[in-house]
Amino acid sequence: MSTPKKLVIATRASRLALWQAEHVQARLQQLYPECDVQLLSMSTKGDRILDRSLSKIGGKGLFIKELETALLDGRADLAVHSLKDVPYDVPAPFALPVIMERDDPRDAFVSNHYQALSDLPAGAVVGTSSLRRESQLREKYPHLMIKPLRGNLDTRLAKLDAGEFDAIILATAGLKRLKMAERIRSSIDVVDSLPSAGQGALGIETHEDRADLKAWLAPLACAQSTARSKAERAVTRVLGGSCQVPLAAYAELDGDQIWIRALVAEPDASVVYRAELRGPVAEAEALGRVVGQDLLAQGADIILAKHSLPNED
Repeated sequence: MSTPKKLVIATRASRLALWQAEHVQARLQQLYPECDVQLLSMSTKGDRILDRSLSKIGGKGLFIKELETALLDGRADLAVHSLKDVPYDVPAPFALPVIMERDDPRDAFVSNHYQALSDLPAGAVVGTSSLRRESQLREKYPHLMIKPLRGNLDTRLAKLDAGEFDAIILATAGLKRLKMAERIRSSIDVVDSLPSAGQGALGIETHEDRADLKAWLAPLACAQSTARSKAERAVTRVLGGSCQVPLAAYAELDGDQIWIRALVAEPDASVVYRAELRGPVAEAEALGRVVGQDLLAQGADIILAKHSLPNED
């Protein structure tokens, strides 16, 4: 197989996104020492609109559209994404050939005065950008006040430090990647905050016609992370989920078995549907679809129909 001479990675310009792209850059340079691996950083619509929640402006796909344009017009060969930001159906002419080894998928409790969610007093203000986190917090801790929190990682932490919040909920993986693990007071057990599909994993997107690129990138793929993520994304595909509805899907491996847990909820946690299933890893996607269908049969379709809105361009 020939080796690449030059590769350009499209990435968002945020500090965390750049870390992710640089991580892939370093892995590729290790694999192909003669290759010139460059970064093309850009601001996306999701990064620019900070005065409204993602559920109001079209969802997580807003973080990747500009990167896909760079793939389409040839400015970039690949794009690196937080997998949880990638819509469950990658549209033609794009492909998602690589899911890399997954980092810690749990949510992190970050506070300057409290050690854990259970320590927060009634009326304490908790910030989160995620309806998934919000609904689970409201279900288990109804005495807390949940407020929206947008912006990059540094902006969110600055708002906490300024006293706008008593605590904020962030992704553990992001804090660890930016060497800010000391800000984590505690990682939240998945029982209390079931993660988003693909949380903690990186996905690499390419043009679907680039067979050469897929072959070059193949060594970066992690079979276990891929199986878990495919099961989780199969759940969201069945549900047609988006940022507009609280939706969680999480899979764990035990030998050749996979355990999938998922939920769909009303944002105020007045209704929460849960489903889970165990089965062979080889059937990960099919099992994910069954879990999604179980949630629909319970009544999740009513929640989805009630809250889903058309995405903005």
